[in-house]
Amino acid sequence: MPKLESKTAIVTGGASGIGLAIARLFAREGAAVEILDRNQDEMNRAVEEIRAGGGQAHASLCDVADNSSVQSAIDAIHARAGRIHILVNNAGIAHVGNALNTTPEDFERVQRVNVFGVANCLRHGLKHMVADGGGVILNLASCVSVMAINDRFAYSTSKGAVLAMTYAVAKDFLNHNIRCNALLPGRVHTPFVDGFIARNYPGREAEMFDKLSKAQPIGRMAEPDEIAYAALFLCSDEAAFITGTGLPVDGGTLTIR
Repeated sequence: MPKLESKTAIVTGGASGIGLAIARLFAREGAAVEILDRNQDEMNRAVEEIRAGGGQAHASLCDVADNSSVQSAIDAIHARAGRIHILVNNAGIAHVGNALNTTPEDFERVQRVNVFGVANCLRHGLKHMVADGGGVILNLASCVSVMAINDRFAYSTSKGAVLAMTYAVAKDFLNHNIRCNALLPGRVHTPFVDGFIARNYPGREAEMFDKLSKAQPIGRMAEPDEIAYAALFLCSDEAAFITGTGLPVDGGTLTIR
């Protein structure tokens, strides 16, 4: 039997990268996937692809940094589906810079998406999960939630907050039959990585890709599907005894670097 049969799963930022990999896998495992994203064209392609493969998917235009946008989207999903079983807070943005060269505007922009955005989705998702008797929440944090790498001042701050929110929600809603965990990925090969290399190292793309890959002990970047399979486990009933956990999926970065 599919692991997520008859469950409704919201995936923020589900139109590309890790979010799309999670949406595809969850749909293959029987979930009715609800993608929240800001890119209408990418959302449409994601929904068409999932449906073409026999899965169930809908998409809603949503800016997670806008509380009213999140409330409208999640309330509409609940009204249509009847229940929200799973919420995956994947939407986020990156930034490169240290404490001196990160502008106040860039710092605030990252926190509004990565911290306020997760908080907004938690607030409105939890409201329905509490009323309906339970659910599962998975937040995409990062290995930089608990370690340092160069030039990730704003991003590391935001992902540390995501991990802290994970612990808080797991504690506060334990008696409401709600589990809340986080994934701590290392570097993942997504379009963002390719774009970052192309912008910052023109003509040296292959060299820099190899260097960034080998910075992780396992010798390569993760593929989005590898993060998705970890997400599937934590959101499935097989992980019913796991809550308040940050699971590294990092090629050994945190432990054997």
